[in-house]
This record gives sequence, structure tokens and C-alpha cells, in this order.
Amino acid sequence: MEQLLHYVWKHRLFQSDLKTTDGIPIEILDVGLHNTDAGPDFFNAKVKVGERVWVGNIEIHRSSEDWYKHQHDKNSVYNSVILHVVEFASGTVHNEAKLPIPQCEIKYPQHIKDNIEFLLNSDVSLPCCNYLKDYPSIHLQGWLNALLLERLERKSADIQKLLDRFNNSWADVFYVLLSRSMGFGLNSDAFERLALSLPLHYILKQGDNPLQIEALLFGQSGMLDDIDLSDDYTKKLHQEYSFLKNKYSLTPLDKDIFRKLRIRPTSSPHIRIAQLASLLQNIQGLFAKILECKDLGQIRLLFHVNASEYWQTHYHLGEESPRKNKYIGDASLDVMIINAVVPVVFSYGRRLNDEQYVDRALNSLELIKPESNSIIKQFALYGIRTRSAYDTQALIQLKREYCEKRKCLYCRIGYKLLSGK
Repeated sequence: MEQLLHYVWKHRLFQSDLKTTDGIPIEILDVGLHNTDAGPDFFNAKVKVGERVWVGNIEIHRSSEDWYKHQHDKNSVYNSVILHVVEFASGTVHNEAKLPIPQCEIKYPQHIKDNIEFLLNSDVSLPCCNYLKDYPSIHLQGWLNALLLERLERKSADIQKLLDRFNNSWADVFYVLLSRSMGFGLNSDAFERLALSLPLHYILKQGDNPLQIEALLFGQSGMLDDIDLSDDYTKKLHQEYSFLKNKYSLTPLDKDIFRKLRIRPTSSPHIRIAQLASLLQNIQGLFAKILECKDLGQIRLLFHVNASEYWQTHYHLGEESPRKNKYIGDASLDVMIINAVVPVVFSYGRRLNDEQYVDRALNSLELIKPESNSIIKQFALYGIRTRSAYDTQALIQLKREYCEKRKCLYCRIGYKLLSGK
């Protein structure tokens, strides 16, 4: 496949005794810069053909015929190509100026082809699992560092989209991220939709009335539709939301977007919404307070809230249960910090070009215990140990963006396995 040829060229995994199809020796002085957009595959390469050094671009195909299939002979952009690299040479090629392009067949060890076919086509979720235990720890940590930054940069790009949407209001962005984090993975999308359907300034207007904040959240989530109103609290919520719905021209979400199966009672959408309502009572200035926090303990205190009195004896609307505090637990606090606080502080630092916030975000992850989920447990089975959320976030990035997408060619572990280096 052509992708593999790009990889072999980029990492110089080809056999060194290259020759043009005319038999002229070739020495690759510089493979060039890999181009992932339109145009030649590698820019600014330097190639010595015979006694002459050429500087220009490289185009790579499976065979000579692909040059014409892609109509490069009719595109002046490819007039800068100094070498056409193919796996199978099947004829001559020329550019739009009718000048012939030197070609060479690229050869590489059979084990590279065998390994990539296994990595890309294996039914195993971690095809390199048997190799992981032998991967040097110093190289692994370097790759984890890069993966974590990659993950945070991707989240920063998502935050930038929200900033564009909210006219650069960090408070509005943090409100959405905080709400999303209350979904704890299973309901993250639903909680984000809830926040996006309920603008922050509506919450702020009801800031001195906890019941109205709860009414907005429960009503907007669709959980007050078709419900028994014999419970006084539920009846009050319904009345308040009916008023606020008309006042703000709100359209409630479908309650079925919130997943309820196989969730512990203390993590039910009702309890999480009640806890979110408690957090939102102090949302005014919360982002500024987070930026002022000097350590993780201060941040945790900002989020250590209990649900309102009604929810001490309920897990669902209208269904009474034995009294129990509904504080946000330590493990849940860590998840919220990982998914809401760290990304927004990191992004804020990047946006202002202020490394103190970037460092603070990274340091926070190093102080949080490793996450425990199916991805981390899977890596642990093959000898990958984690010290903190810094490592687990990096492994989540590796699994989701490389392993699941079979981007083994772009993974440093895959490179080691393919190259045999």
C-alpha cells in the first residue's frame, strides 16, 4: 500500500543500493518533508543521481501507472518532482512540461511488510501487545509525554471552537466543560447538550435561587415531562420550569439522551444534575478562582459540594430512599479536574502564551492518581504501569487515536516494531 511506501521512505527503511530504472546509482541525501496535503508527497528533498545533486520534491506510488491515473502529467504542480519512487516500475513518466522524471524502485525488508500486515489486519485490539513488555521504558515515557501534549492540544482546539462560539468568554466555555465532565463519560455528550441548550447567563440570573437553577436543569433535561407531580418538590420544580421556559423561550431536550442502565444510584443522571446545580450556584467567577488556585487541594475544595436537601433522601424524582449525603466523591472530583479544569487551564496558558498555566495543568495531572478504566487495565495486562493521570491520559490518547484507528505507522511503538531498530 502507498501509505507504507511513504513510511518506508520517511524513515529510511529502504535498501540503500538504489538505482534509477536506467541503472544510474542514487544516493538519498535528504528524504524531504512529508506533505499530508495536496501536491507532491515530500518537499525539499535532496537526491544525488549519478554525479549530479538535485533538490526538489518526491512523489511516491505503487506503480508507474499511478502517475498517469492521478493525472500528474497534466498538473504543473508536479513539475518540481525530481524523483518518482515506486514499488513496481512499469514504464516511463513525464511531467506537464513533457520532461522525463527519473524513477527508482524502492525495496525494503520482507519483515516490514509482514509486520504491518499483522498490525493493520489483526483482530486483536492491541496488535503489538506481545511487544509492549520489551519496549524500552525510556522510549515509552518519551512517547507518553508526546501523546499527552497531543491530547491536550486537541482539547485546546475544541476549546477554541467554543471560544469562537461564545465570543471569547472563558466563563461560558468553562460552564460547558464543567457540565460535560458531570456526565463522566457515559453521559458526557448529554450533559454538554444540556449546557449548550441552557445559556450561562440564564443560570446567572437565577444565581440567588437554588430551586430555580435545579428547575432549569431538570426541566431542560426533559426529566420533568410526563412525571408524577404528587411530590411537593417535583411539583415546585415543574411550576418554576414552566415559568422559566416561557420567560426564556426554552425547548427541553429528550430525556432519553441520558443513559440510565448499568449506572450506580449515586451516579444516576438525577444525582449528577442535582450536584451540577449545586456547583452552578457558585459559577459566577469560578473560572477566575481556578486560575488563582496554587495547588490541587484548593481546586478540589471549589468542587466539593453536596446536592440539595431533597436529594439526601432521593436518587430519583418522587422515589424516597434512606438518607445519604450526595457529595461529589474524590474519584469523581479527579475526573472533573482531568476533563474540565486541566484542559481549560492548559488552553488558557497556550492562548496567552503564559507557560505558568501550562505547567500548572501538567503538574495537576502528575498529582492525580492513575485512572482505572478498561483501556488502562488492558495496557496493564501487558506490563504498562502508570504512576498518575499524566500517564493514563497519554495511554487513552494512544488507544483511541492510534490503536483503534490502526495508525500503527504513526506510532513510535509501531515504528520500533516495523523497523526492528
